[in-house]
Amino acid sequence: MPVQGVLRSLWVMRWEGLFADLEGQLAAQERRELDSEVAERTRRERALVDLTARLGGSLGAPTTLLLTGGRTVEGELRDLGDGWLLVVDGPRGLLVPHAAVLAVVGSAPRAEEPRTARRFGMGYALRALARDRATVALDLRDGPVLVGTIDVVGADHLVLAEHPEGEPRRRENVRRALTVPFAALRVVESRR
Repeated sequence: MPVQGVLRSLWVMRWEGLFADLEGQLAAQERRELDSEVAERTRRERALVDLTARLGGSLGAPTTLLLTGGRTVEGELRDLGDGWLLVVDGPRGLLVPHAAVLAVVGSAPRAEEPRTARRFGMGYALRALARDRATVALDLRDGPVLVGTIDVVGADHLVLAEHPEGEPRRRENVRRALTVPFAALRVVESRR
């Protein structure tokens, strides 16, 4: 083959190699951009997941809640809604406001669809206890445990008729009426 043919052949091979290298660089850059976009979308989606959705994947599972004041609650996560969790430990039903939760041990790694959570808030859940005239124990964030019957549930507070545990809510049994803001609640335990 003449020298000119060899040079042309080398020249063509050089261009083909250059184009192949450029094509490889472009494909690698597109993969990096796609990986970066997927990672950013994942971070954005995770940022939209609230505590209720995160815990929706743990419904029916054993759960441990670390609460304010050093209290720990263990049991089955039975229900949840807007700002509250219901943990059942044997015969005890424990209504826990989100504001009292410091950490959840072993929550589900994946969030559930919002449809798993109740749409109603803490006040609605407390109204159900008031309607049932159930004896409750209010574990306050910074204070004593109060036992009695919920008489009234407002927008952000409840009125508790305090009476001895095991005695019905009757006028002669009521020691005092206390107005308790929801923000003061750590756990509401139904004592039935």
